[in-house]
Amino acid sequence: MNLVALGASDLRVTPVCLGTMTFGEQVAEDRAHAILDRAVERGINFLDTAEMYSVPARKETYGATEAIIGRWLRKRPSVRSQLVVATKVAGPSRGMPWVREGAGMTAADIVASCEGSLKRLQTDTIDLYQIHWPERNVPAFGAMYFDPAKERTKTSIHEQLETLGKLVQQGKVRHIGLSNETPYGLHEFVRLAELHGLPRPATVQNPYCLLNRTVENGLDESLYRLGVSLLAYSPLGFGLLTGKYDAGGAEGDQAPAEGRLAKFESVRQGRWGRADALAAARRYNALAREHGLTPARLALAFCYTKWQVASTIIGVTSLAQLDEDIDAWGTTLAPEVLAEIDRLRWELRDPAV
Repeated sequence: MNLVALGASDLRVTPVCLGTMTFGEQVAEDRAHAILDRAVERGINFLDTAEMYSVPARKETYGATEAIIGRWLRKRPSVRSQLVVATKVAGPSRGMPWVREGAGMTAADIVASCEGSLKRLQTDTIDLYQIHWPERNVPAFGAMYFDPAKERTKTSIHEQLETLGKLVQQGKVRHIGLSNETPYGLHEFVRLAELHGLPRPATVQNPYCLLNRTVENGLDESLYRLGVSLLAYSPLGFGLLTGKYDAGGAEGDQAPAEGRLAKFESVRQGRWGRADALAAARRYNALAREHGLTPARLALAFCYTKWQVASTIIGVTSLAQLDEDIDAWGTTLAPEVLAEIDRLRWELRDPAV
């Protein structure tokens, strides 16, 4: 794989990124370290995590993923300089008081979160520090519509940028990014960064897959014109696009017991657990099989080859899954397959928005 630049930064990463949110919940530490070793062996230089991981988020596993990566890095000191390590500061609590109290995300919150991540990761610098979700009210994580009545902003975008700028000046952060962001938010972060000489976002990490292409509803133009890179997360739709939930009824009740949809109630109640998302996934998975592809290869090749995507974040629970996802790199989808994908999207829209 050729390395790709992230925005206007000096970060150069592989177009496949190892996501780690399963580490500490579905994946025990020894297996997580084996997955990290294999990823590096396969040429991956980009790791993504977050302070609130593992997922599903709960008090007992808050920070567990970063700590697992930190212990892995400590055992392999020569590896750190080869890697781009990305993590995220959580936005307002969203019902997770163990992350932080209150509705806001103050300057002090950002600094404390950064210090905590550095300690758990056992590193001096975070290469890409992202705001996990906006401090202001936005439709995200399954919400479709913006509601002005829910606005509860406590910390302005300018103040957030100033705080991140101080972390960059101190050498604790190299570059910044956004996540679960909207076109307005991206433009405002870039505008204020350029106006005040503050760090400019290099990336936006948003969901992007066959079941959720809302990036293409305007955010992609903003990314292109502003020179900001997209990091696509959930390319396999939380496993729906692997085919493992194709058996059984409308709710995927015959799904593998270890699958996230079957294992975690919070996932079943979210966007990936919707009946229409599962039904749409089955249509895309059938399309893959009709053309001699596995469902996962079709879904990953879709993300890997889209001009909008700089790097695709894959999340795995085994070495076999990791190898399968990396092996899908280089797959080219025939024009007729891409046309059928677009036809299905026109019919099914974005059921996992």
